[in-house]
Amino acid sequence: MPNQGWIYRDKISRNQAGLSLLAYYAGKYPHSSPEEWLDRILSAAILVNGRPACPDTILEIGQQLTYQRPPWTEPDVPLFFEVLYEDAEVLVVAKPSGLPVLAGGGFLEHTLIHLVHQHYVEVTPYPIHRLGRGTSGIVLMAKSKPARAKLSQQMREGKITKIYRALVGQGDIPDNFTINQAIGKIAHPILGYVYGALTDGLSARSDGRVLKKHPDSTLLEVQIFTGRPHQIRIHLAFFGYPLIGDPLYGLGGLPRPDAVPGDCGYYLHANQIVFNHPSTGERISICCPAPPESVISYQLSVISSLRKLPTPYTPHPTPHLPNSPIPHTLLSAADDPI
Repeated sequence: MPNQGWIYRDKISRNQAGLSLLAYYAGKYPHSSPEEWLDRILSAAILVNGRPACPDTILEIGQQLTYQRPPWTEPDVPLFFEVLYEDAEVLVVAKPSGLPVLAGGGFLEHTLIHLVHQHYVEVTPYPIHRLGRGTSGIVLMAKSKPARAKLSQQMREGKITKIYRALVGQGDIPDNFTINQAIGKIAHPILGYVYGALTDGLSARSDGRVLKKHPDSTLLEVQIFTGRPHQIRIHLAFFGYPLIGDPLYGLGGLPRPDAVPGDCGYYLHANQIVFNHPSTGERISICCPAPPESVISYQLSVISSLRKLPTPYTPHPTPHLPNSPIPHTLLSAADDPI
């Protein structure tokens, strides 16, 4: 069933003034071709200060742009979540693999935040961090602005512990290891940029240990001390052991040009989170059991035999939802998290 469509809104900044209307959209949103943006402008789907405009209209500071995207059918995803912990200030949920946390790309209503907001009508839970679409497990949310501020501060100061389960190939992996590899933006033909291992990127640290070895795979526990986008996927690939089935990151931690971050097919699970309660200061630990090994083995057999096709990427800018706690500029598909 198609969704309700969306109106994308932009405001012209000082640096953007002087561009033509077509150059603005073609440059800022390269997911669509210049020809596609031209068609939208000519069909009056794009307005400047509420009125149709020509493609060569020169933009001025403060002008309001709107793009009316018609309803579209979103990709099928698992539309459910589980509440792990809840009180007046905090909500901790578990999401399945395949469900995006926030709107982006071809997703608007098929997201965790949309499902949560449907369930919690009187409050607006704010996600304190995000998981990639293919990652399952724990997402921490705040149910008030004061709780959001305190939990976000804990996240910035590294006071929230996040532990994951990851499945990689078989090899001579040390029982305990630390990966210190910077992560930064790398040019990407579809999205403009994605994140990968870079010597001049932002510092990032992941600690890992081997939990169990199988003939063809190894189950790891990974704790991250920084929250760079796709950190575990990039770090393990840089370390020489990319996640089994990861369509985006191979050896070296660099992205493949024919995949995007939202593509699924790998096993990564947010297993535990520990934080200080924003009101009481009590240290709270929440665990979300990983899927049984029988389920993981089945998933891997499907991956190896069918090789999941990438999710169709819909070339449109990212929706900025009302009351969204994440700024528009951070809701790019390239910024999908771990």
